[in-house]
Amino acid sequence: MEIRSSAFEAQTRIPVKYTGEGDDVSPPLSWSGAPDGVAGYALICDDPDAPGDEPWVHWVIYNIPAGASGLGENIAKTETLDEPAGAAQGTNSWGTLGYGGPMPPPGHGPHHYHFRLWALPESLDLRPGLSKDELLEAIQDHTLAEAELIGVYERK
Repeated sequence: MEIRSSAFEAQTRIPVKYTGEGDDVSPPLSWSGAPDGVAGYALICDDPDAPGDEPWVHWVIYNIPAGASGLGENIAKTETLDEPAGAAQGTNSWGTLGYGGPMPPPGHGPHHYHFRLWALPESLDLRPGLSKDELLEAIQDHTLAEAELIGVYERK
């Protein structure tokens, strides 16, 4: 399985538009090569380069239907989504729902933003508002495949 974005290539700079310095909208993502038997998807974006003991969580989204092959640009910052229908969003490190773009401390060097996608063999129908840890616990034994896209952003 592979995940990619039309906005940036793997291991390259995330455009300002998708950061806290820009429009702070989620980038478009697409995926392919999922194994047979997928019932849904979950995605987390985090920054392990962030200061502190834990990676900074930028996005938690799940209950993405099996028929989805990606997420459009600027996903609404709501509990549940009309597109893709039935998807739910969790809480990021700011304590809000939806995507929060990169905004590393100035002069902290390049940060790597990991967009991790899981293909799930069953529909878990999880309630909106889960944290990253709650989602990871829920999908722990329910994963068919995993893919990752890493983008980079730095503030001088």
